[in-house]
Amino acid sequence: MKPRFVAGNRVELLETGAQYFPALIAAIETAATEIHLQTYIFENDATGRAVSRALAGAAQRGVAVRVLVDGFGAREFPAAFGTELGDAGVEVLVYRAEIAPLRLRRHRLRRLHRKVAVIDGRVAFVGGINIIDDWDMGATPEQIPPRYDYAVRVEGPLLASIHASTRHIWQTVRWARLGRRLLEPPRRPPDDTPRGDMRAAFVIRDNLRHRRDIEEAYLDAIASARQEVVLASAYFLPGRRFRHALAEAVRRGVQVTVLLQGRVEYRLLHHATQALYGALLGGGIHIYEYHQSFLHAKVAVVDGAWSTVGSSNIDPFSLLLAREANIIVADAAFGADLRASLRRAMDSGAREVCHEDWRDAPLPMRLARWLAYGLVRLAMGIVGYGRRDYSK
Repeated sequence: MKPRFVAGNRVELLETGAQYFPALIAAIETAATEIHLQTYIFENDATGRAVSRALAGAAQRGVAVRVLVDGFGAREFPAAFGTELGDAGVEVLVYRAEIAPLRLRRHRLRRLHRKVAVIDGRVAFVGGINIIDDWDMGATPEQIPPRYDYAVRVEGPLLASIHASTRHIWQTVRWARLGRRLLEPPRRPPDDTPRGDMRAAFVIRDNLRHRRDIEEAYLDAIASARQEVVLASAYFLPGRRFRHALAEAVRRGVQVTVLLQGRVEYRLLHHATQALYGALLGGGIHIYEYHQSFLHAKVAVVDGAWSTVGSSNIDPFSLLLAREANIIVADAAFGADLRASLRRAMDSGAREVCHEDWRDAPLPMRLARWLAYGLVRLAMGIVGYGRRDYSK
């Protein structure tokens, strides 16, 4: 399904949790009627506790607060926050709770990976930032820069579709878990008053009507590119169609730059991604690896006028399995801001990968990369996904 762009919006780019969490908590603390918050991870750390306190405070004021977390990414959430939030009046649901962790079934890979919050139907937050401290494993700002990620704050007519989608997934999970199909009407209809002059679209990925919407939006934008594609993805393992689209853009004279994770977080995916470097670099695509901190961004800018910020990586998990949500913005000023931010990240914290470096890597390292790639393809085949897209 093609993105449906709506005019009259104000979309503000938020860089890292340093900008995102103060904006999110401020909106929660001023909420008057209804809050929906959906996240993959809700960690029991300083950030998680601050957001939890704000949600509990809103519920105690009489606000209808509904929190939906993923059963794998936030598997410790019920024990850490469930009682406290429940006592305050917050409704909490878990998406696909982990019951048999050692049993591999296809549905276990279908996770709630989106990060969306809607407050009073008047402001929404969409992006890639989980409810978790910006610093990994107890590090401090003096030891390592914050995790690099983005979100957006949205006001305007686009709130109607974000609000409807958020309520729909909450109702679906509540019906599946509690056997109740009905959800009371929103206390206040979404505020679709024009708040700015930006055209934007809300795009989701699910396992029914919107299975390919985010991927197709990327492919259409890349196919229409005439000057530049700048893409950042924490986990990058594109299928054949996506790789061919990037290569075709280069052949048209488009400069294609990809910013990827340089630090090893998930070893198998890290090495599987590197197995594709030879073909990507040989096709004229510029690759930068971000080493300054952990890169968690899932964004792109095409020709400075088409931008997307969201939760979807360019990998089989995001594009074929998980529930994701992205905002697409057709605005030159927004695109310029996001592009400038990505360029700063490349200049200050990334290194460009040279074709010679990849080609001259020791044979054991190259073999490990292709073994990792083969294992990922095998795993996707076992669960029945991506046989065509993830072939060579």
